[in-house]
Amino acid sequence: MKNLSFLTFILVSIFLFSCEEKQLTEDEKLEIQANEIAHKYIITDGHVDLPYRLGVRNFKLTKEFIGIPIETDKGDFDYVRAKKGGLDAPFMSIYVPASFQETGGAKMFADSLIDMVQSIIKVHPDKFTKGDTPADCEKAFAEGKIALPMGMENGAPIMDDLANVQHFYDRGVRYITLTHSKVNQICDSSYDTIRTWNGLSPFGVEVVEEMNKVGIMVDISHVSDSTFYQVMKMAKAPCIASHSSCRKFVPDFERNMNDDMIKLLGKNNGVICINFGSTFLDGDLRNKRDEDREKLSAILTEKGLEASDSLAKPIIEQFRKDNPRLFSDVEMVANHIDHVVKIAGIDHVGIGSDFDGVGDSLPVGLKDVSAFPNLVKVLLKRGYSEEDISKICYKNVFRVWSEVEKVAASI
Repeated sequence: MKNLSFLTFILVSIFLFSCEEKQLTEDEKLEIQANEIAHKYIITDGHVDLPYRLGVRNFKLTKEFIGIPIETDKGDFDYVRAKKGGLDAPFMSIYVPASFQETGGAKMFADSLIDMVQSIIKVHPDKFTKGDTPADCEKAFAEGKIALPMGMENGAPIMDDLANVQHFYDRGVRYITLTHSKVNQICDSSYDTIRTWNGLSPFGVEVVEEMNKVGIMVDISHVSDSTFYQVMKMAKAPCIASHSSCRKFVPDFERNMNDDMIKLLGKNNGVICINFGSTFLDGDLRNKRDEDREKLSAILTEKGLEASDSLAKPIIEQFRKDNPRLFSDVEMVANHIDHVVKIAGIDHVGIGSDFDGVGDSLPVGLKDVSAFPNLVKVLLKRGYSEEDISKICYKNVFRVWSEVEKVAASI
C-alpha cells in the first residue's frame, strides 16, 4: 500500500507539473526565451553615464563603501541589476561637460573619471574587469564578470595637443565623441546654433586621422550634420554613433540621425546605437515636454522666481502633479531598431541606452539595466532571430571595434 501511495503521489505530481507547463502562455514562454538569450550572448551598451553620476557627487570608492556600484536604488546602473539584465560590457562614459571648455581643466576631469572606473575594477576584481578589447570583454563574459570599456564623451580633453589622443588610448578610452553640447576645438555640435567650423576644424581633421592611427573609434553622436558628412568622407575606419536614434520619429531633432546619414554610416560599415531617452524616441512626446517646460517657465517668470529658488519648489511639484510626464516605451525602441535595419541592414544597429544620462525620460519597460530582456522579448515577437539579436546586442559593435584596431595596425 505504501508503494502504491508513493506511485500515486509521483503520478499526481507529474500530472500537476504537466498542467503547469500547459498553463504557460505564449507570452510567458517568450519571456523565458528572451531572458535566456539576454544571458546567452554578451550585451554591450554603447553609453552608460555611471562615472559622471558618481563623480558629481564627489564619490569616493572604498572597500567599506560598496553600495555603489554593487547594489543601490540610485540611478540606472549597478552590478546586481546589470547581472539580472544580462549587461556584460557597458561602455563607461567619460563625460566632460562643455563648461570645461570655458573654465579649463577638461583633461584633468576626464582623467579623474577614468581613475574612478579603474578604482571600481581594483576594489571589486571579482565582479568587474577591464574592457580594452573585444577579447577582454569576451574573457570577462566567460568568467561571469562585467567588463568596463570606456568611451570619452566630448573631445575637449584632447585640448590642442594630438598627443592626448594616444594618452587617452593608453588610459583605456576606446571611442571619443568628438564634441558635446557646444562647438569645441574639433567640430560643431548638433545642439549649438553657432557653426564656427561648418563641420570639422582643421585641427579636428587631424584628430580624426590620429584616432584612426591610434585605434580609437570615432563617435559621431552629438556632432552637427556637416561634421558627420566630413567624417564619413575622410575616415579610414568604420565609425559609431554611440547613443543616437532615428530622426524619422523626431523630425528636426539634429541630435538624431536622418535616413541618409544612417545609410551612409552603414556603407562606412559603422553602427548606430539606439538611445533610450523618451525625447529621442517620440517627436510628439518631445513636443509635449517642450510645451510643459515653457508653461512652467512662464509661471515662474510671472512670480519672479528661478527654478532653483526655494519658493519655486512647491510650484514645480504642483505643476508636475497637474501635468504628469509622459514616457515612450520599449516598443518604440524596437521601432527605431526596425527602421535602421530597413535603411542600413541588421549589421549596423546596436544599443546605446544613455542610462544615467537622460534623467527621468527613460521609456516604460527599459527603466534601468535590469530590463534588457524586455527589449529582446519585443524583438523576438517581431521575428528577429537569435543571430539577429546577438548582432544587435554586441556583434555589430565588436565588429567595428575590431576593424578600427586592424586599421590602426595597418597604418
